[in-house]
Amino acid sequence: MYENSQHQYRKYFKRTKRQWQFNEEQLLCFKEDSLGRILGEFYKKHGFRMIPKMENHDVYHLVTDYGTSMKEEIAMQYLLFGNGKRSAYLLGVMLLGSLVFPEYFKTYIRAYQKGKNMKPFHNWDFEGLLWQNFEHLRDCIQQKNIITHF
Repeated sequence: MYENSQHQYRKYFKRTKRQWQFNEEQLLCFKEDSLGRILGEFYKKHGFRMIPKMENHDVYHLVTDYGTSMKEEIAMQYLLFGNGKRSAYLLGVMLLGSLVFPEYFKTYIRAYQKGKNMKPFHNWDFEGLLWQNFEHLRDCIQQKNIITHF
């Protein structure tokens, strides 16, 4: 279901978005503590490939500490909603996830609250931040009141 829906989402809603200029192997060449390297290791560990125009989604997993299970994917969408992200796809995942997995609704509400308490990051250009220290970047996002200069 995800494969079909993300293809349609990219086709109709990400038409003007540019795909990143790096591939998984190039990310592994970044400095050890950088976002780029951590992202490359994420792809390698999970056996994932980058999906053009959807690269930020994988960074969201890293900065929010959510894994890739169905429950965590849905929770991450709730977090992103709490963080201010709005899209038809996000709302659809939240609705469907709530209907199919109502037993996790408390988890989803906690994720929403977590997103509200984080610095708004859903619209950041993470490709431009691949050289940044990952721990610093994640800490910055998770602490809403810290002023940053990115």
